[in-house]
Amino acid sequence: MCQVLGMTEAYHQYKTVQIWHSVVGEAISSATTIERFSNGELFIRVKNPSWRMELNFRKQDILTKLNDSLTGTMVKEIIFR
Repeated sequence: MCQVLGMTEAYHQYKTVQIWHSVVGEAISSATTIERFSNGELFIRVKNPSWRMELNFRKQDILTKLNDSLTGTMVKEIIFR
């Protein structure tokens, strides 16, 4: 139904926001805020530079877990700021 209405990308964006907490866990979730998700890029606001550095080390693992929880490779890049 979403594809018929041309809403597929919007649905996947919504789904990504909804599963962020369960994918990354409580500690990371409490230190981050999703800013936006468009064209496969997920922009995440991070509480402080220490967390940003830690999350950049874990980026590939988080990316894999997110895409495993979604249908296909929806998130191509995560940008922590």
